Amino acid sequence: MEGEIIFNIDVMLAKRKMSVTELSERVGITMANISILKNGKAKALKVTTLAKLCEALDCQPGDILEYRPSDKEE
Repeated sequence: MEGEIIFNIDVMLAKRKMSVTELSERVGITMANISILKNGKAKALKVTTLAKLCEALDCQPGDILEYRPSDKEE
């Protein structure tokens, strides 16, 4: 089984004292799409969107993205 990528957007929003609405406006994506990222339902993420998230949150990609290995061995 494959591991998963976790989006730690909530953590960064809390650290920056920023609302989802403000992030949505700064990045230029809908609140629905930010919700998809936050909830781990995203199937893909454009590098340009990741760059905009990092710019808006003043962080590095590794602050937002986390890899978690699967619990089961293949």
